[in-house]
Amino acid sequence: MPRTPNSKDQSGLDRLLRRTRLDMPVIGMESEFNVWLDEVEVDPREYWGHPGAFIDRPLLPREKTSLQLPTGGAVYFDRGVIEVVTPVIELAPHSTARMVRNLWEQMGFVRDQLTRWEEASGHTVRLKAYSSHYNISYDVPKKEQSATRNEKALALLLTYILPVPVMLVASNRRSTGVGVRPRGGRIEVTVDFTPDPGLMVAAATLIVGIVREVMSWPSYDLSMLDKLPIPVVDGVVPGKHTTRKGWLTKDFHYPQSPYTSDVNAPIWKTQFGETISLRTMAARVAWFFRYSIRKYSDPFSMRLLFAVLSGRAPSLLELADRPAAYDDVGQLCRWGSVIHELKNYGIESDLMSSKPPTIDEHVIERTNARCVHLLERETLKAANAKPPVALPQPPAAPSSPRATYSRRETPRTLLPSRAAQYLDRRGTSLMSGNGLSRERRRAADRRKTSYNTPFPDRRLTRSAYEQVFLRLVSGGKLRMGQELYSPIGMKGWYHAIFRRDSDGAERVLTIDQLLQRMRDWL
Repeated sequence: MPRTPNSKDQSGLDRLLRRTRLDMPVIGMESEFNVWLDEVEVDPREYWGHPGAFIDRPLLPREKTSLQLPTGGAVYFDRGVIEVVTPVIELAPHSTARMVRNLWEQMGFVRDQLTRWEEASGHTVRLKAYSSHYNISYDVPKKEQSATRNEKALALLLTYILPVPVMLVASNRRSTGVGVRPRGGRIEVTVDFTPDPGLMVAAATLIVGIVREVMSWPSYDLSMLDKLPIPVVDGVVPGKHTTRKGWLTKDFHYPQSPYTSDVNAPIWKTQFGETISLRTMAARVAWFFRYSIRKYSDPFSMRLLFAVLSGRAPSLLELADRPAAYDDVGQLCRWGSVIHELKNYGIESDLMSSKPPTIDEHVIERTNARCVHLLERETLKAANAKPPVALPQPPAAPSSPRATYSRRETPRTLLPSRAAQYLDRRGTSLMSGNGLSRERRRAADRRKTSYNTPFPDRRLTRSAYEQVFLRLVSGGKLRMGQELYSPIGMKGWYHAIFRRDSDGAERVLTIDQLLQRMRDWL
C-alpha cells in the first residue's frame, strides 16, 4: 500500500507545487454568483456543504470543496458564493474566445445540474451574477525585474489604464469599480460579470491585450502615463482593493460617476488637459493597444469591441438599467444567445424616453458613498488645517423614485439614435473616425438579420491545455511504460494526481508532462 504522506511531507509537496511554472504563458477566468433559494439569498456552503450535493454524477475531486467538471473547469464555494473557474488556457490567437467559451460551458453545466436538483427537491434556485476575474500570467524573469518593474508596480499602473475602456465594454450602470490585483505569478483584473457572451469575449480580448502589452514595457512607473498617448481621467487616484492586495478604482474616485453619466458627453479632463467623452477616451486607449489586442483575439471580437467603443454598437452603460439577465444567469443568458435588452435596444430607448429610469435610488446610494469617501479625505486634511475645512454633506433622497432623473439631462439625450433592430455583429467593421482606419466590409457581412449569435464558434478549436483537462475528466486511463494509471484528483491547476492500477501507488504529473503524453491515453 502506498504510504500516506504526513503533514511534513505534505507541506514539502505544496512548496514544490507552488514553485512549478508552466512552459507557456496562460490565461484563465472565474465568475462568482450569489445563490437565491426559493427567492431568499443563502450561503451555498452552509446550505449544501459541498458542490457534490446538487451534482448528480461522480466528478474528479480537487482541493477542499471543489470539483473538476466534465467541461474541464471547476466549481467550488467561496465566501458565500458559487464560483466557476476555467482551466488554464495558453496564450495564442483566439485564446480569449476559448477562455470565455469554456467559462460559459462551466456555467451551463452548473445551471443544468441545479435545474435537475430543483425538479428533485421541489425548490427553486437562481444564480445572481456577482463578479468576474480575468487572470493573465506574469512571466517576466526575476533578473529583468526592478523596483519600478515588478508585479505590484504593474498592477498599480494597470489600475490607471484599464478602468475606462473596460467599463465601456464589460460594466453596467450599477457597477461601481474595476480592480487589479497582483497574485503571485499572475495579474487578476476584477470586474462585474458581463451577461452577454459576445461582450464578455470582447472584454477579455481588451483586458488580455492591454495587460500583455504593458507587461512588456521597460518600466511600470506611473510617469509612463505622461510619456505615451494613453488618456486617463485627470486627478483620479485608485484606492486599495476591498479583497486581498491590489488596487480598485471606484465610482466615487472620479469627479462624477462614470457609470451613470452620459458616455458620449465631453466632460472628462485627461492628464494632458483635453476634455473628451468617456467613449472617446476608451477608444483611444484601446486603439493604442490594438496590435496586442489583435494578437490574442479573433476578427469577430475585434469588430465587436471597436464597434462598442466607437458607438456603432450599444454599451451596457447606455441601457436604462442593469439588464435582467444579471439576476438569473444560465436562464436569461446562456452561450449562444444575446441578452434581451441588446436585441431590443430601440425599445429600451423608448422606455428611457417615456419615464424616469429606476436607477435613481442607486445613484443616490452611490452619491452618499462618494460623500463618505470625501469626508474621510477631508477629515485627514482638516486635522492640520486652520480654519476647519467645510465637509460635504450627503444629498437628501427624493420623496419618490420618479422625482428626479439620475443624469444631468433628460434620458432621451443620452442614447445615440440607432435602428430599433439589434446590430448584426457580423457586420460591424473596425473603428472608424478619429483618424482610425476603416475596414472594408465583405458582401456576406451586409446581410440583414435581426441579431446574431454572441460568437461564431463553429471553427473555434480547443487549446492544448483544454484538451489535457478534457482527457483528465474523461474517465480514461494513462499508459506509462507497462503500467496503467487512473486520474484520481487535481492539485491546483498545474498538477494531476494518478493512481497506479497494479499496486495503488500515487504519482503527480504536471499538465505540461501530460501534454507530451496525449497519445498515451486509453
